[in-house]
Amino acid sequence: MGIGNKIKDAVGIEGNTWEYIRPIIGYNTACITTGGVTNPLNMYHQQFLNFVEGMDTRLTGTISTIGGVIDAVTDLAMGFITDRTKSRFGKHRVWLIVGLPILLVGYFMKWYSFGISGTGNMTALFIYYLMASLIYSTGYTMINIPHVAMLPAVAPKYFERTQYKIVEYIFNMFGMFPSFIFMSVVLGGTNMNNPSPDDRGKYLMCGIVFVIYFCWSPLVTFFTTKEKSSLDLKNPPIDFMYFIREYIQVFKNKAFRQYFLINMFYGFSKSFYSYSDQFFIRSIADKYSHFSVLNTVGGVAEIAGGPFNYFLVRYMDKRTCGFIMAPLMIAGLLINGFVTPATPVFIIYISTILYNFGFSGPGFVINNIQPDVTDVDELITGRRREGVITTFYSFVRKTINSFVTGILGYSMYFFGYDTTNPDYASLTNTAEFGIRLIVSWLPTIFAILSLVLLFSFKMKKRDHEIIQSVIAQKHETGTCEISGSDKKRLEQIAGHKWEDMWIGQGSVNRKLEELSNI
Repeated sequence: MGIGNKIKDAVGIEGNTWEYIRPIIGYNTACITTGGVTNPLNMYHQQFLNFVEGMDTRLTGTISTIGGVIDAVTDLAMGFITDRTKSRFGKHRVWLIVGLPILLVGYFMKWYSFGISGTGNMTALFIYYLMASLIYSTGYTMINIPHVAMLPAVAPKYFERTQYKIVEYIFNMFGMFPSFIFMSVVLGGTNMNNPSPDDRGKYLMCGIVFVIYFCWSPLVTFFTTKEKSSLDLKNPPIDFMYFIREYIQVFKNKAFRQYFLINMFYGFSKSFYSYSDQFFIRSIADKYSHFSVLNTVGGVAEIAGGPFNYFLVRYMDKRTCGFIMAPLMIAGLLINGFVTPATPVFIIYISTILYNFGFSGPGFVINNIQPDVTDVDELITGRRREGVITTFYSFVRKTINSFVTGILGYSMYFFGYDTTNPDYASLTNTAEFGIRLIVSWLPTIFAILSLVLLFSFKMKKRDHEIIQSVIAQKHETGTCEISGSDKKRLEQIAGHKWEDMWIGQGSVNRKLEELSNI
């Protein structure tokens, strides 16, 4: 076996290399946009609103809270809509085209107020940035939920989905790194000054460049990804209670409940840190000149975790990288709880490396088990509801981000943090405590909870293969063959008795099946 074939075997490529990876590349090209647009917002938008646009932390917290509530509604609606879409392009793919212009308009608005901030009218500025947030989040939802919902159909095999996910990480970086590097250079590079209203032109430049850079990748995915036509899709009649029941029913899936909680606590941990890190570096560590370099080092550490996570999944278990990497994430978070301006800067770099390398593990687990949960849902209901399942991944992530920024804004005000005088020497004891609580201690608690819950998720590769096999048999013949031990195993994963699930029922009317599972 030559070196090329050994590499192919190691990474799991079957047959012709280009024919194998081409659909993976096509599908994941959209991640340049969906993964890239969020990175500058997470790192710089909060400080842009507070220090450049001069908005009080309560105002920015209110924008995040209102935006999060409305975003939650649009997420739920989009999952329902994409599962019911009839199109010759498929249920999900067409939404990449529809949502793109809305996303780009909202994204540009988030970086430029068309002179409103210069008037000093905080009410008008509040309304403008609230509208910008709603337009952006609606466009993002219209692209992201259908895109993620396609994966179980595009990649039906257990490990094939992991291959798609590792390539997704790579394309996320193609979006995140260029945008981060460009913005860091524009804002000052390796020796950044503290942000101020004088920087508005710099943020405007970034907004223009980002809209141009992020406008093309969803189009590539649309034209290169194959999805089965949904023109013959038969949808039940729409009514409000049916909409509600669809989402309530998902929580009857034990594997989904476990996935939901793991994702939720991990999201809280990561969001609390990412949104408060800029205040921590500016006011506690007093190392803002290192901000862009620290984020570069953190990004490299996260990338370095990708291959490590991939091969752990390839040769062991989808959960293993979470078990190994989460303790490193927790160690990095704990270090930040004790940093002061006198702390040597290399300690902060170590904590950054540990945190970013570490969080790549549980994040990889969450992304990888999400498509498998969809198959358990089909085992229970007999239906493919990728959009509904995907909604909760996006719902949890975006709602938590909005909720955390809302908490951050109000808690900073409550603890007495003054954005007009943020130097460490000017901090009150309560303000310092508040920043440490949000950047270190709360994220640590949530990361530990996520790790503990990860041990409860039991589905492995063989379980997934059995699930797909019995589902295929049931669709083809109306029945399936399975051993007693395997049946018991699937009952434990799904949280239902065999005879209470679609897979264990006889041939009955579809409507009766749906009603019996509600």
